[in-house]
Amino acid sequence: MTVTYATLYRFAVEELGFGKNAATVPVVDGEPGEELQLDVGKIVLPEPDESGTRRTVKVFVFTPNVSRYRFVYVAERERTEDAIQACEAAWAFYGGVFGVLLIDNTKAIIDQADPLGARINQTFLEYAQDRGFVVDTTRVRDPKGKGRVERSIRHVRDDCFAGERLSDRESAARRALYWCEHEYAMRRHTTTSRLPKEHFLSDESARLKPAPVEPYDIPLWAEPKVGRDHLAQVASALYSLPTKYIGQRLKARADSQTVRFYSHGTVVKIHERKPRGGRSIDPNDFPKDKRAYAMRDVEFLKHQAAQQGEAIGLMAEVVLKGPLPWTRMRQVYALLGLVRRYGAERVEPTCARALRECMHSIRRLERMVKLDAPVDSNPPGKVIPLGRYLRPTNQYALTRTTKEEK
Repeated sequence: MTVTYATLYRFAVEELGFGKNAATVPVVDGEPGEELQLDVGKIVLPEPDESGTRRTVKVFVFTPNVSRYRFVYVAERERTEDAIQACEAAWAFYGGVFGVLLIDNTKAIIDQADPLGARINQTFLEYAQDRGFVVDTTRVRDPKGKGRVERSIRHVRDDCFAGERLSDRESAARRALYWCEHEYAMRRHTTTSRLPKEHFLSDESARLKPAPVEPYDIPLWAEPKVGRDHLAQVASALYSLPTKYIGQRLKARADSQTVRFYSHGTVVKIHERKPRGGRSIDPNDFPKDKRAYAMRDVEFLKHQAAQQGEAIGLMAEVVLKGPLPWTRMRQVYALLGLVRRYGAERVEPTCARALRECMHSIRRLERMVKLDAPVDSNPPGKVIPLGRYLRPTNQYALTRTTKEEK
């Protein structure tokens, strides 16, 4: 039997439910003060700035599950530090911290999306642990996962910013705060049939965790590689590490005060935080034989030379005397090299004779040491080599003959 496509389509729709959306069930709001949903989007400001360009800003929209008392934070960019600052502003706006923050998979917070266990950015995870809330994520491209804030970006754009004379982030942030407190908060919500602000103050405000008292020190996590010069770069500043970590990639956590380096979860070095272009050098990280040169420690070289002999030490002091002693450190290294090569017993008298004659050139001192070779009072006798074609003595001896033999 042959049927038309229209008949087959009608049968599939009526009998098999083809083309119909699957039924959904509403998720309960949960306990008051328990969950806060967050959505992030971008909005183009309605007015151009002084250069004639309409700026694009990022908006972080927070909505409690129960009261729907909405808060909007305006930022220039969507980075991890912007997400942390938005949360800090939200805790100040609500007067406390919610137990769970339900977010979409924004890259500012989530490094890898996974419905069974997303990998949260390490900086934001540390912040959540410090403030005492749990980060929960939705499935990718699942608008039903956070239905309380799913279309909030469009609503904020049309109801909060549209028609206003806003050209920069500061004016947009002031407008968003006024809209949250005095406009949106005083409209009766279609779902709860209550004013969002009144609903929040009566049911949720008292159940929040205490708001932070001090601002959060946002850390920076990085994985720098230790170079051959013992230095690793974090936030455009250089920090020294021991020789055994050269060529390795370490984890580094930098806050406003310190920079900590980790190897396999263990702290291996702590430095004071330096500004961009600064350096923090620990001399103990360098090998002992190169430490003095790296740190321009002329006193160490003087002490090392004095240990080899009095005249050698005086020669080092004379060489290093002047306004820029570190520019002549190589000459002292060469002097110590002579001691290692020829011995202090041979270099010491030569230095004493050079100092008496006011001769302070290390190059000429090296020639003096070479020419001042020790003379042996009993030189070994010269050995005359045997002739190559020397015949035995019996070939030159004349044999005596008798009369009978004649």
